[in-house]
Parts: sequence; structure tokens; C-alpha cells
Amino acid sequence: MFGRIKVGIMGAGVIGGVMAETLKSTKGATCYAIGSRSLDKAQKFADKYGIKKAYGSYEELVTDPKIDLIYVATPHSEHYANVELALSAGKHVICEKAFMLNEAQATKAFEYAKECNLLLTEAMWTRYMPIMIKLKEVISSQVIGEPTMLTANLGYNISNKERINEPSLGGGALLDLGVYVLTFASMAFGNDVADIASICTFNNLGVDMQDSITLRYADGKMAVLNATALANSDRTGVIYGTKGYIVVNNINNPESITVYDSDYKKIAYHKRPKQKTGYEYEIEACVKAIEEKWLECPEMPHSESLKIMNMMDFIRKSNNITFPGENDFERNEPVQLITSAHAMIEKANNSLAKTEDSNSETTQENNSVSADSENQQ
Repeated sequence: MFGRIKVGIMGAGVIGGVMAETLKSTKGATCYAIGSRSLDKAQKFADKYGIKKAYGSYEELVTDPKIDLIYVATPHSEHYANVELALSAGKHVICEKAFMLNEAQATKAFEYAKECNLLLTEAMWTRYMPIMIKLKEVISSQVIGEPTMLTANLGYNISNKERINEPSLGGGALLDLGVYVLTFASMAFGNDVADIASICTFNNLGVDMQDSITLRYADGKMAVLNATALANSDRTGVIYGTKGYIVVNNINNPESITVYDSDYKKIAYHKRPKQKTGYEYEIEACVKAIEEKWLECPEMPHSESLKIMNMMDFIRKSNNITFPGENDFERNEPVQLITSAHAMIEKANNSLAKTEDSNSETTQENNSVSADSENQQ
């Protein structure tokens, strides 16, 4: 293990398990510790994945001096506090999508990371994938002429999940699923968005269950995007051009890119490289960034996270979607590295006594573990 960065996973849910499995064979990194709000849960997780250290509080996790990088895999509502906690303890951080509840939280988190001279990046896994680099190459090659419009959809029947239904957890289709279709549009067409129109349907708690979003770009391009937590969709992205179109199979974890000409004839096909789970790319990017002393990953710069958060803020405001206490956040007190376990646990109970770890990801849970198992090693 010499020379490999040591990763601590914050959150012993499904998504944390995918990362733990990924880290077993990821170049340059190893899973060293797991932190949960329950020591019993943390220990069971550690036993399952062969992890050396198990901690029953997030404070104990981040104060382990051997950990280099914290992977935050908790509900959206906890991201800001969890990220600040890890940064205050001197740890580099990769935080699951949606990165924060809103742009204001994201801005403050990035500012604090810079003050601490630490890496902070969003675990939007599609940003790091080689096949998405290929997609950009195909678009720029003009094989379909000038791109004019794209469509993308993502849906899973997950309306029974607490993290989707509950406003207090930052629930809803937008932050869990809509972030993917917005990211797909961003990667294909950029971020010079001139106008956004959106409409949603809601549950009885006011959380969005389905989102229809249309983006108009300054150069006239358009993106028509759909996200639903009420049904499974085909997860397809299509980019239309003056000479043909491109079909991306599964925008959540792209499996292939197929190019058609204006006569609907297939003229090119690109299959994604063999992968473990797809999470390895974001960790490899973090390893390189830490080695180079970068404060952000080129694949997922802070500006991209902020732009997506900004668009989601606009969509939520347009549809009167709010989360309890989302603007009542303050930076955590710096964590003292020399302290007692009792003091850390007491602080955890007082300042972070919210919901127990849960999976903040939807699409990886449904897709990367099962549907793509044939591509794992």
C-alpha cells in the first residue's frame, strides 16, 4: 500500500459500498477507513469490504491522521456540514452529487477549501469518464454538422425512497436525477445558457417528482431535458446536427455512442472502455490532483459545479421548491486533531445529529452495480 493515498468513506450506505469495492483495485488509492453515525454499522461495513478502520462518528473519521482523502457519500442535506468538517480537519474531499443544496453553499465550501489549500471536487462521475471525452471529440469533428439541439432523459421508479420524498434530506428528482441531464447538456453544449423554462410535478410534501427542463443557449442551440422519480426511462441522450445525429446509450453511465447520418444510416459506433464500476476515474483524478497539489480536478472544475448549482437554484425558484434550513449554514468550528473520542462523539451528537447515513445517489445504485456488472472486474 506504500505510496497510495488513503481514502476514508463518510457514509456507510449503498453508494459508499460501491466506492469501497472500487477502491480495492484503483490505481494510486486504497480504502483505509469507514465512518458512520453508528459504530456497529461502520464495523459491519468494514468487515464486508475488508477495510482496516471503522469509526462510529464522522469526527473520529476525519481526525484519523493517516487519511488523505474523504469521500462524502451522505444525503444532499448533509453535504455542506460534512465537507466543511473534513476540510477543517485538513483532509482533501470528493463529495457526491448533487454537490450541495444550492450555489451559496457550494461557493462557501470552495472558498473554504482554497483557504485550507485543499482539494475539493464533486463526484459527478460522468465528468471523469473517457467515453465522455470521446463524445466531445465526435461533436467537434463535425461528423453531424453543426449541432443545434439535444434531448436527454433519466428516470427510475424510486418514489418510495425516503431521500427522494423528504424535503429535509434535499429530496426530489432534480438534485438526484436532473443533475445528470443538466450535466449531459453542459458537457455537450457548454454553459452559455440564455434562458431556462421548467415545469414540475410534486408529492404531498412539495418535493419535485418529475421535471421537464428546456435550455436555450445564447447561440440558438436548445436542450430539452426530462427527469422522473416515478418511472424507469430509456436514459438516452440524443444530439441533433445539420448532417446527422448522435445517440448516447445511458447518460448516467454511458455505454456507447452511435453516430447516424442525415439518411438515418449508422456511420460510427464507439463502445465505452472496460471499467470496474466507473468510480475509478474520479478517484484517479483526485490522486493526480493531490500529487500535483491542485485544488480542483480539471475534469470537474469548481466553475462547472457552481454553474450546475446555479441552474438548479433557478429551476427550484421558478417552481417554488425549497429545503428546510438550506440557507441557515455556518462554517464548522475547526476540528482539534488532538482530542478525546468522548469529546468528538459529544460534538457529533450536538452539532450533526440529523439523519443516519443514507445513499445520496440514485442512479449509480440502480445502474452501476447491477446493469453494468458485466463490465466490472
